[in-house]
Amino acid sequence: MFSKNIGIDLGTSTTLVFIKGKGIVLYEPSVVAVEEGNNKILTVGEEAKKMIGRTPRGIAAIRPLKEGVIADFELTAEMLKYFIKKVNIRSRWAKPNIIICVPSGVTEVEKRAVAEVIYQCGVREAFLIDEPMAAAIGVGLPIFEPMGSLILDIGGGTSEVAIISLGGIVVSELTKVAGDYINSTMEKYIRQVHNLDIGELTAENLKINLAKKGEEEESENCEIRGRDRLTGLPKITYISKDELREVLFEPIRVIASTVRSSLEKTPPELVSDILDKGIIMTGGGSLLAGLSTFLQEETGMATFIAPHPEYCVIKGIAKVWEDIDYYRRVLIKTR
Repeated sequence: MFSKNIGIDLGTSTTLVFIKGKGIVLYEPSVVAVEEGNNKILTVGEEAKKMIGRTPRGIAAIRPLKEGVIADFELTAEMLKYFIKKVNIRSRWAKPNIIICVPSGVTEVEKRAVAEVIYQCGVREAFLIDEPMAAAIGVGLPIFEPMGSLILDIGGGTSEVAIISLGGIVVSELTKVAGDYINSTMEKYIRQVHNLDIGELTAENLKINLAKKGEEEESENCEIRGRDRLTGLPKITYISKDELREVLFEPIRVIASTVRSSLEKTPPELVSDILDKGIIMTGGGSLLAGLSTFLQEETGMATFIAPHPEYCVIKGIAKVWEDIDYYRRVLIKTR
């Protein structure tokens, strides 16, 4: 009776936490700062992210999840324990119940790893839910109806395409070309073409600037600060947004190819349904400038970005907790 029901969107770049009755109570980067050698936790979340590329000797700022899965089991557990403590979801009388999302393409071993991390945090019962399924629920799609819906969820580590019908995923495709890959593509291009070394946070800020609306009102040039590869000295250069958009053509093309591949495997009747509804994009990466237009041109189907796409997954988990009996069949038992 005293248990708290919570949801966690454990992402490669960001973690969100929902508490039933309180709403979304946490939105923090999935980053941990540790002392090298003994892995002592120094800070987690936003403060740890600010340290990326700026740490002195003996300290490392680490992302414990890579490409949608747990890369460092212990640090992921410590990060989640920190977030759980921060939002104060522990109860004196009972442990919390948790629903946490996982990419639909992960293996059973990787799903068990996520479950074990959650149980280390001291929970009563844990359920998993496929990330695109949670996103579809968050968007408000009729997932239990005999009709097809296509969700494209673009996160930090992975981009997932899922065809959903009758409460299940009929076809799914996953690519590791997502937010982090786009960051590294920008870093590589600027290093090779402009002889400038930039950091991960600088590349991410460039991507975010390209995703902003009202671009016509902003400067068409982006200021970039880094280290000149020829002199080794600090340098400021300017790159047009059009040039950066050209850089992103290759990763965008891969995401579009993943959508096309999933459609080729989809039964004709469901393809007919999807033609009527179009492609629904969720995840922060869906805000990337020009992506929805390019997908529409490549597939010939209407493409829509969900409102506040970065919150779709956690909103879906929240809806599941609001009517757990109705949605129970989409949950994955862990024990």
